[in-house]
Amino acid sequence: MSFIDETQTQIEIKSEEKLQMHKDDKVYLREIFDKAKELKGIDYQDVLTLLQLKDSESITELYRTAREIKDKIYGKRVVLFAPLYVSNICSNECLYCGFRSSNHLLQRRMLSQEEIKRETKQLINDGHKRVLLVAGEDCSARALDYMMESISSVYSLHLEKGNIRRINVNMAPLSVEGFKKLSECKIGTYQIFQETYHRETYKRLHLKGQKSDYDYRLHAMDRAMEAGIEDVGIGVLFGLYDYKFEVLALLKHIKHLEKSFGVGPHTISVPRIEPALGSEVSYNPPYPVDDESFKKIIAILRLAVPYTGLILSTREGEEMRRNALELGISQISAGSKTGPGGYSGASEVSGVIGDIKSDNSLQEQFSLGDHRPMVEVIKDIVNDGYIPSFCTGCYRMGRIGHDFMDLAKPGLIHKHCTPNALLTFKEYLEDFADSDLKIKGEQMIDKIVANEFAGESITFVSKLKTKLLSTANGERDLYY
Repeated sequence: MSFIDETQTQIEIKSEEKLQMHKDDKVYLREIFDKAKELKGIDYQDVLTLLQLKDSESITELYRTAREIKDKIYGKRVVLFAPLYVSNICSNECLYCGFRSSNHLLQRRMLSQEEIKRETKQLINDGHKRVLLVAGEDCSARALDYMMESISSVYSLHLEKGNIRRINVNMAPLSVEGFKKLSECKIGTYQIFQETYHRETYKRLHLKGQKSDYDYRLHAMDRAMEAGIEDVGIGVLFGLYDYKFEVLALLKHIKHLEKSFGVGPHTISVPRIEPALGSEVSYNPPYPVDDESFKKIIAILRLAVPYTGLILSTREGEEMRRNALELGISQISAGSKTGPGGYSGASEVSGVIGDIKSDNSLQEQFSLGDHRPMVEVIKDIVNDGYIPSFCTGCYRMGRIGHDFMDLAKPGLIHKHCTPNALLTFKEYLEDFADSDLKIKGEQMIDKIVANEFAGESITFVSKLKTKLLSTANGERDLYY
C-alpha cells in the first residue's frame, strides 16, 4: 500500500496555487523562516507555501535562511566523494536512462575484480576516501554476490597514499534477506531513488524489469531498514514530473520512514535529468526544471529536513554547483565518471574478441555537467570559503542512524564535522596538493581553528592542534 495519496497532493497544490494568486503575506513567510531557523524543520503546509514563491524578495530570504541553517548544522564543510561504476548491465527498461536494456548503442561491461581494483587505485591516487559503488540494475542471481565481492575488492586496496574508508552503495532493491547480506559488508549508506513518485508517469517511463514495479521500489527502504541498514539515501530525478508534486511526495516518504523506523533518510539526492546516450526522453524532459526552480527546491529541502545531507552530483555544471553550496548542499561528487572503467580507462569491451579498447562515452549512464578534475573542484571550494572534507569519522565511531540524527537534529554534529573536515583536508594538502593550494589550505585551517573554536575549551583546541600536527608529521586517519 502506498503512503502517498496522489489525488490529495494534487488538490493541495492547486488549492495553494489559487490561494497564492491573491495572497502576499510577508508576516506568514517570516513565521516560516523563523520556525526553520529553530532547526526542527517546517511542516507540510509551510512547504506547500514556499513552493509557490515567485517574488525575488521572498526567494532571496528563502536562500538566506537555507544558508544559515546549513552553516549552523554542518558548518562550512563540503563532503567529497566519487561514484565508482562497476557495471552497466541492466535488466530494466527506463526510457530516460542510457543503461536501459534495449539500448544497443551502449557498450555493456561488467568489470572484473582486478579492473575494479585498478579503478580504486586511480581514485585513491586522486585523493578520494569515499566512493559510491554503482551498478546497473542487473536483477539476476549473480548481482548481489558480484556487488559484495566488489565491495571487498575496494576495501582491500591499501596504497601508500591511502585507501577507501567508506563505501556507499547504489544498486537494485533487494529482499530483506538480500539487504541483510549487504549490511554485513560494512557499507555506509544504501542509496536508491524512486525517480518519480507519480504513479502514471512511473508506469509510462519504466516499461519492464523489476523496476517497473512501483510499489516494490517504493518500499525498498523499508526492507533495507528492517534488515538492519541504518543509513539510507532517497531522491527524485527532477524533470520527469511536476517538481512541486515530487517535493511533497518526497516529504511524505520521509515522514513514512520516520514513523516506521524512528529515523528518516541519511541523505537526499537532487539530480536533474541530463542527456543520455540513445534516450529521446533525456533530451526532451517531460517537465524540465529551470535553474531558478532547481535552486528553490534545494533551499526548501534544507528548511524542511535540516538534519539530512543533501547531495549534488556532477550532472550539474560548475556555476550551479557553486550556487547550490550556498543553498544547502552538503555533499558533492568530484572528478566523476559515469561508466565502468572510466577512471583507469584500461580494460577491454565486454564480449569483444581482440584488443579493442573501450570508449567510455559509449558506456556512460548520462552526460556530465562538470568535467573538472578533483583538484580543480577542491581549489574552487577553498576559494569560495568552504572546507573540502573526506571525513568518515561518524561511520567509524558508530554515529549512524539514530545516533547520528540525535546529534544532527539539534545542530551538535557541527562539533564533529568541522574538526574532522579539517583533519581530512590536512591529509589531502600533505599528500596531494600543489604549492598554491597548500598555502591557501593551511591559511584556511589556521583561520578556522583560531576563529570558529574560540568558544571551545582549551583542551578541545589543543587536541585538534595536536592531531593536525600529527597529520603533518605523517600520521593518517585521525578523527573525532
